[in-house]
Amino acid sequence: MWYDKTTFGGVDMLRIYNTDVKTDSFDTLKKIKKGCWIDLVNPNQEDINFLTDSLDVDTSFISYLLDDEEQPRIDYDDENDIKMIIIDVPIREKKKNISRITTIPLAILVIKDSYIATVSLEEVPLLKDFKQQKVKEFYSYKKTRFIIQILYRTASLYLRYLRKLNREIEKAEEKMLKATSNRDLAHLLSVEKSLVYMTTSLKSNEVVLERILKGNVIDLYEEDNDLLEDAIIENKQGIEMANLYREILSSTADSFATIISNNLNTIMKFLAGITIVISIPTMVASFMGMNVPLGPIMEMPYAFLILLGISGVLSLVVAFILKKKNML
Repeated sequence: MWYDKTTFGGVDMLRIYNTDVKTDSFDTLKKIKKGCWIDLVNPNQEDINFLTDSLDVDTSFISYLLDDEEQPRIDYDDENDIKMIIIDVPIREKKKNISRITTIPLAILVIKDSYIATVSLEEVPLLKDFKQQKVKEFYSYKKTRFIIQILYRTASLYLRYLRKLNREIEKAEEKMLKATSNRDLAHLLSVEKSLVYMTTSLKSNEVVLERILKGNVIDLYEEDNDLLEDAIIENKQGIEMANLYREILSSTADSFATIISNNLNTIMKFLAGITIVISIPTMVASFMGMNVPLGPIMEMPYAFLILLGISGVLSLVVAFILKKKNML
C-alpha cells in the first residue's frame, strides 16, 4: 500500500526513507511502502491522522508520543500488530547563554512488521547519521537491526556527552582557585542538572534494554545479539560514569563555594587593611584642623612637612604590621 507523503504533514514534519532490497540504495520517498522508515518530528494533526487512519496506530499511543515527560518503556497493540519502544535520548540545549544536556523521549514503532516509524517532539541528532548514511550495515527493511543500532548509538551518545561533562568539571576545577563570580558556580549547577537527567534516563533505558534482551519484544537474530549486549554494556558504563561524576561534581561544587567565600574574605581583609592605613593620615590631619593650640610644633616653619612625615612613617609601620598578619 502506498501513501502520498505530502498529504500528511508536509516535508518538514514527516519524512520517509527507504533502502532498496535489491540495490541497497538509500533514498527519500514521497510515498510509503513496505520496508520503509517513517520519521516524524513534532507531528501535527495531519501526521497524527496519518498514523491513526492509514497505519492503524491506536489513539492511546498518540498521547504517549506527544508527552515530553513520557518514561522509557515498551507497549503493544496486539489487535493492530504494533509494537512501541520508548527510550530517552540526550540532546544539548542552550538557555540564557548556559549550555546543558537534557533528554527527550524517542518512540520507535514497528507497524504490522512492515514499517518502522520514529516519533519525537524535536529533531534527534543521532538519527541524522542514519539519514546521512553514516551508519554501517543500516538498512531500513532490517527493522530489528535498525532498532538495536538506535539503542547502541543512544548508549554511545550518552558516554560521549558524559566525557564532555567530565572535561567541563575538570576545567571548573582549574578555575577554582581564582573564581570569584557566581557564573562559574551557575555553570557547575547546570552540569549537575545535566547529570541528573542523564542518570535517570540511563536507568530507565536499562530496563527497556533488558526486556529486549529477553527476546519477548522483537525477534532477535544471532548477529544482533552481540550489538544488543554491547548496547547494554555501554548503558551500564554510562550509569556508573554518571554516578561517579555526580559525586565528583558534588564535592567540586562544595569546594567551589568554599573557595569563593574564602576569596571574598581575603578581599574584605585587604580592604579593611587599606582602610586602617589610610585612616592614620586622616587622624593626623584632623588634629591639625582642631581650633585649639597644638604646642610649639605649629610655630615651626616646616610643621606641615613634619606632620606629613610622621603620618607617612606611622602608615608604613601599620602597613608592615598588617602585612605580617596577612591582612595586606
